[in-house]
Formats: sequence, structure tokens, C-alpha cells
Amino acid sequence: MTQIKPAVPAVSEPTMLRRHAAGTDSTRSVLFTVLGELVLPTGGEAWTSAFIDVFGRLGVEEKTARQALMRTAAGNWLSSERVGRRTLWRLTPAAEQLLRDGTERIFGFTTVAEDWDGRWTVVIARTPEADRSARHIIRTRLRWAGFGQVIPGVWLSPRSDRGAEVLQILAQAGLPDGYLFAAEYQGGGPLTAMVSQAWDLGELARAYDEFLLTFGAADSPDPLVRVVDLVHAWRRFPWIDPGLPAPFLPTPWAGTAAATLFARQHAAWSGDAIAEWKQLLAPAAP
Repeated sequence: MTQIKPAVPAVSEPTMLRRHAAGTDSTRSVLFTVLGELVLPTGGEAWTSAFIDVFGRLGVEEKTARQALMRTAAGNWLSSERVGRRTLWRLTPAAEQLLRDGTERIFGFTTVAEDWDGRWTVVIARTPEADRSARHIIRTRLRWAGFGQVIPGVWLSPRSDRGAEVLQILAQAGLPDGYLFAAEYQGGGPLTAMVSQAWDLGELARAYDEFLLTFGAADSPDPLVRVVDLVHAWRRFPWIDPGLPAPFLPTPWAGTAAATLFARQHAAWSGDAIAEWKQLLAPAAP
């Protein structure tokens, strides 16, 4: 048993994004989708007018879009430069790394562990009953990393690439007495029962069904709306889907169809979206 020593982030309104248009924090989440999908591949910078144009198409008011830009800059993800009466926003090095890592995870995600070696990543993280903040961090961040809770304080994932992320979570929660293992099933109760206890696959399947229903056909003629909507809706799945091996999943598994649809629609729509984005950037050049 090895103890962890944690180390000391005016077209038709889109179907999925209308719920993100209400507040600045939600708009910041959409902004990161725009940064990763449009800004990063086209030089890493854009004018305020381009952001406002895109957010206007998504149903977000200009004031809210500007606030999201300012708060993202305050978090050191964007820098700004005044050019005459306009503002040019640039990705910081930290933002570029964050977005590249996120892009790799989003587009490299498969909903089924095809090459699973039978090993599980196990985290033991007991939090004091009175430490509500630590409990919240452990519960939300580990679930967001695809872990399921088997019993209180014990979390499980079939993925072997989440060790560094687990260390960061434990450090943020202030739990130096956490443990991380790579384990194999040796016997006992059926693994299917353990999986059903750790993850709500029914809820996950419903989320995939909603994605399939929403993006089975384009409901907006605007290429920017289609792609931002598509990627923003998809990007949560690599963090909430544990990527279980096929034997533990219902047949057919909606996640497989959803991943196929995402790849197909993104390939069909992204080129037009980038072209439209570049047109927004061109008129604003000094």
C-alpha cells in the first residue's frame, strides 16, 4: 500500500445552449468551448466583436459576453491588448495548454474501453464528517473524472490514465492520507453488481439519448451555432462517462451511437464553422 503525497484551470436559438445563456458563469463555460473550437485553431487571438457576434447567435447578451471575457482574463486564461478603440484577446500559454489537453480528451474519447486490461483504478479517500468542503470536492471532482463510489470513501474507475488527476483532487481537498491503487478482480460478488452500484448507467444512457435526439439533424443553418452547440454538449461526456468495458454496459449502448454521431457531425460542420469564424476576424483587422 503506497500512501499518496499530493503535489502542492440572430439565427434560431440552439437547443442545448439556451440553458447556458442566463448567467456569466455558464457563459464562461461556453466561452471555453469557443476558445478551444474556434480561437485555438486559428491563431489564438480574436477581437471582442467576434466573440460578441458568436454569443449573440447563441442567445447571449452582449453585456454577459463581455463579463465572461473579463472574468476569464482575470483567471489568467486570456490577455488583452488595446488597438485603437478595439480590444484584441489572446490565449495565455496556460490556456493554450488547457485547451490542447481538453481537445485531446474530448476528441480522443471512446465511450467503451475496447482495450481494457482488467485492471481498476481504486481511490480511498475518507473525509471528516465535519469537513463539508473536502467532501464536496472529492464527490464532485472524482465523479467528474469518471469515478464511481462503491462504498463511502472508496472510488473506482476502469481507466488507468487518471492518476495525476486524482492526486490533484486529493491535494485540492486537503487529504494527504488518500491512497491510489491499480487492482485486479480476484473473486467474490459479481462485478456487474458493483458497477451498477457505482454508476447510474440509466441516467447516462438518457443523456446520450438526448444528445442523439438533439444532434441527429442540424436545427440551425448557422455553422457557428451548430458546431459550438455540438462540441459544448459533447465535451462533458469524457468527464462523466467512466468508459466501462462492453461486458458491463447495456446492449445496445447509446454512448456508441452518440460518439459516432459526434464524430460524423463535427467532421461535416467544422470546416464551415472555421470559415465563418475567419470572416468575423477579417473585418476587425487593424
